[in-house]
Amino acid sequence: MDLIELIKTVGYIGLFGIIFAESGLFVGFFLPGDSLLFTAGFLSSVPTETGGTVLSLPLVIVGCAIAAIVGDNVGYAFGRRVGRRFFQKDDSLLFKKKYVLKAQAFYDKHGGKTIVLARFMPIVRTFAPIVAGIGEMEYRRFFSFNIVGGLLWAVGLPLAGYFLGNLIPDVDKYLLPIVVLIVLLSVAPTALHVLRDAEMREGLLNAAKGIFGRTRTAGTKPKSGG
Repeated sequence: MDLIELIKTVGYIGLFGIIFAESGLFVGFFLPGDSLLFTAGFLSSVPTETGGTVLSLPLVIVGCAIAAIVGDNVGYAFGRRVGRRFFQKDDSLLFKKKYVLKAQAFYDKHGGKTIVLARFMPIVRTFAPIVAGIGEMEYRRFFSFNIVGGLLWAVGLPLAGYFLGNLIPDVDKYLLPIVVLIVLLSVAPTALHVLRDAEMREGLLNAAKGIFGRTRTAGTKPKSGG
């Protein structure tokens, strides 16, 4: 995906909309929030023929911070009002009732830290506010840490892109490797956590077996008689 062309095409409104969707909408987990923020910061350092820059860094930071914080609040509200209903159904491959109780206990103990750290983890940051709502994390506490995490994320990544754009000549030639590195660094904490958590590893393996097992079964043709 050419993030530079994407940002130029969708503009500020599209950029803020993507950040909002990835932060709080259930279907936004696949969106490239980290790399998008970094690239937007980089474009804020690229001069135009009129003497300005492609994007305004203050506008990028303020708009993305608001979109991220509001998005998380939407995710929390969804989890608080609707999410629990999914877990009240019979256990399935994706939803199990025991996860509600675990989520509630986890957020009671580590909620604030989780909301802040989840900001820097793809996929996790989409579901963290939803799970916080499902686990009934106290809203004032959630909102306080949501602001901290949203500001750190929406300020830090654009500033990194902006300063690299100013410090490194022709940094656009290295933009793709830098973006890939950012994605890998963002995914690493989640991957390490999964590898260290025996129960989570087992759950993922069982889910994979269930999915691929059904695939093989569906693709197996019955043998003809005789």
